Amino acid sequence: MQLVLVSGLSGSGKSIATAVLEDAGYYCIDNLPLSLVEGVVTHLSRAGQAKIGIAVDARGREDFTAFPALIDRLKAAGFDVRVIFLEAKTPTLVKRFSETRRKHPLSSDRVSLSEAIDLERDKLVDVMRYAHRIDTSDLAPSALSLWVKDLIAQDRSRITLLFQSFGYKHGIPLDADIVFDVRCLPNPHYVPELRPLTGRDDAVRAYIEASPDAMKMLDDIRGFVESWLPCFIRDNRAYLTVAIGCTGGQHRSVYFVESLGRAFREAEQVLVRHRELA
Repeated sequence: MQLVLVSGLSGSGKSIATAVLEDAGYYCIDNLPLSLVEGVVTHLSRAGQAKIGIAVDARGREDFTAFPALIDRLKAAGFDVRVIFLEAKTPTLVKRFSETRRKHPLSSDRVSLSEAIDLERDKLVDVMRYAHRIDTSDLAPSALSLWVKDLIAQDRSRITLLFQSFGYKHGIPLDADIVFDVRCLPNPHYVPELRPLTGRDDAVRAYIEASPDAMKMLDDIRGFVESWLPCFIRDNRAYLTVAIGCTGGQHRSVYFVESLGRAFREAEQVLVRHRELA
């Protein structure tokens, strides 16, 4: 039986992720108390449900220190468990709550919105450690839906290696495990005919590949990931996100991510994402 636990910060897009699961044929339950998850999953599996999605978060003001033990018990019982954790930068969440005029579930007369977000982050630390994290700060709802669809389609028995491009001027992705900076390389942005293109275009690829430094850095990053990936696999990691950043996230980082995706796709399970192009 496939079980997907959706968690994350309030306002980060959990309802969108749950809707994707429902569309994919999952029996979904929202805001289930953590203490009831094991019993409910066991009951539904005995009733013949093969795909279950459950949203667990801080709305119930529970203690999530029991989360790791719960995951271990579910896996030991034979359940195929995947955890998706959605998050976003605090200013983004503040803006979303202000625009919708909704109240944060942990805020009160004594706890401000920003303080409630920080409190929620702290409460869910134990969930993050077991999850594939998605930073939704700069994602449109349609892009988030596509990313979740791609994720649940992956083979759960193998590690998912995810390469993500981003622009430093928009901030480092919260969901990155390893970050590489390629801003020191020649920038196609300053070539007028290349500026409107991206790292997926032939002209930009030719420009970057003409730089020996770029080719040396690409080879070094590929070698680093190749050398250390077995260590992450031995650590029972289900996901590894490698983020490549340039200034705007349009040219150099996109080229590097596309190249790395092609290099690893034959041997590993690979996803490619371009945050600023999304």
